[in-house]
Amino acid sequence: MQRLDLKQLLSQKLSPQQIQFIKLLQIPTAELETRIKEEMEVNPALEEDEPDEPEDLDHDDSSDDSDDPDASLDNDENTLDEDFDDRSADRETADEMPEPDLAAKEDLASSDDAPDNTDLDLSDYLNDDEIAGYKMQGDGPGEEEERDTPLADTSGSLLDSLLDQLHFADLDERQEAIGQQLIGSIDGDGYIRRDLSAIANDLAFSQNLEVTVKEIEDVLRVVQGFDPPGIAARDLPECLLLQLERRPQDEATANAERIIGETFEEFSKKHYPRIQQKLDLEDDELKEAINVILKLNPKPGGSGPSGLGKTQYLMPDFILTNDNGVLNLTLNARNAPELRVSPAYTEMFRTYDKAAKKDTKMKEAVTFVKQKLDSAKWFIDAIRQRQNTLLRTMNAIVELQRDFFMEGDEGKLRPMILKDIATRIGMDISTVSRVANSKSVQTEFGIYPLKFFFSEGIATDSGEDASSREVKSILKDLIGKESKERPLSDDKLEKMLNARGYNIARRTVAKYREQLNIPVARLRKEL
Repeated sequence: MQRLDLKQLLSQKLSPQQIQFIKLLQIPTAELETRIKEEMEVNPALEEDEPDEPEDLDHDDSSDDSDDPDASLDNDENTLDEDFDDRSADRETADEMPEPDLAAKEDLASSDDAPDNTDLDLSDYLNDDEIAGYKMQGDGPGEEEERDTPLADTSGSLLDSLLDQLHFADLDERQEAIGQQLIGSIDGDGYIRRDLSAIANDLAFSQNLEVTVKEIEDVLRVVQGFDPPGIAARDLPECLLLQLERRPQDEATANAERIIGETFEEFSKKHYPRIQQKLDLEDDELKEAINVILKLNPKPGGSGPSGLGKTQYLMPDFILTNDNGVLNLTLNARNAPELRVSPAYTEMFRTYDKAAKKDTKMKEAVTFVKQKLDSAKWFIDAIRQRQNTLLRTMNAIVELQRDFFMEGDEGKLRPMILKDIATRIGMDISTVSRVANSKSVQTEFGIYPLKFFFSEGIATDSGEDASSREVKSILKDLIGKESKERPLSDDKLEKMLNARGYNIARRTVAKYREQLNIPVARLRKEL
């Protein structure tokens, strides 16, 4: 039986402009340029504002500018600097409104979806003052923008290098096809972890090439002879043995090969007495062999700039400088071109407004232009809002962690969580989280991700909470000064921290040690 029910529901939805702002907020500076280029490609109303060319000393071209009909499009009122000079007095007001107006944005979006059949109101689009860019006064100063920033490495990857070496190998067409399949199966660490029979099946299905496992093993042995040493191994022992084969074959190398080949399990657990007993090695012989093994590379695929992945350089989003005790924070806008709405579209609206006959085709064209113009303005507003939010968030972090930024001592870090910053700047925790997850700041002591400054508090005997970063720093220092013959256990580390006034449990010590990528005491033991 069908029923007709009446429900009253109250819900809140994000407008497209709010969604756009959220996505832009979590983009780091290194990816912002790409996102802006993508927007410029799909929206012809958005263009990059070309910088003014320097004037000649003799001013010979001054008269030519006055005759140029397009010179009026490049006047000061269309530039970003003029726009933001006019708006500088309103920056504090803009900072207090981090979220776009939901109702207003939805009204604009609905107007785009259904073009109005009545006469278009072009008054808002004929006013040049409404056409704004997003270059902010908080962006980095000239000296910082002119500073060379390292770019991603453009040299060939390890995959390209291996394929080049394969072409120079003395292989027939069938073997070269097998070699290409093997090289394509190498993972990021430089290993082939797939079973050779599975690779044979891939060749049969993808290239209609029937091969045996023996043929694949023969070609694999050739690929394993390529640089870097240890590449294309199927497990860690094979990787180390491949590297030992290329070393000078002295007594230490021979003992190292025996340790890896016969007692790898004992070696991985550092049971050195068992290794000596099984291989009949003296203390000096064992120590020399272990030193040889420790110099090998367990991940040949990720070594140096020629690894399988391109080298990624960290580009800071903020630049913090110390000017005689005064901390100055600026945004790094090196990779963000200045944007504006194309003046040509304003001229198009003027032409339509003055036209005596307004046919349907022209009206449709102007409606399309209006949609693109609105989209361009919303994008510029989202960029401006993004920068306002970034500056407010980072300024709050600098205020809370001022002692660290002044001295660079991790012991000066205060306990700080996302809620502390969200409360201080009057925003939601999720907004602060988006800022902190993918941003970094350049200081006089190095580049730090914003996540670095957030930490939980540890109770102390003095009654004040200490940052977990401070405890980790002390823990790392204690382990660094320990005797390698008798490393400190987690119980001993707990007692040493308690003696210093930190109320911390052994399981917390173990958790912090694992977060620092420090192994247990048994695996830290050295000969």
